[in-house]
Amino acid sequence: MKKVRITVVRMARYDDLMARYENPIEHACGMWEGREFTCNGWARPEGMCDSAWETLSPFVMTLAHGGENLYDGWMKNPRSAMISCNDGFRPVSFLVEALDEDAD
Repeated sequence: MKKVRITVVRMARYDDLMARYENPIEHACGMWEGREFTCNGWARPEGMCDSAWETLSPFVMTLAHGGENLYDGWMKNPRSAMISCNDGFRPVSFLVEALDEDAD
């Protein structure tokens, strides 16, 4: 199994939707652009949001096990995927990449 790196590439924020539909949340997201996580195989990295992990984990598992060309080769790097979490108020886009290094 390969190690997989997850990098926060972009964060969006929809204040109009939050004002209209969301109850106030003091600290909704602990991500920041450039933050990196390394998955040792399919293990959830410490500090990764539970909701984001639910979205990312199938892609991490596939890449950790050597899968490539997800969705018929939509990515320039066949050993990667660009995935967003499912938060409709403040979605985060993650680059998920298989590394050459094997998991411990």
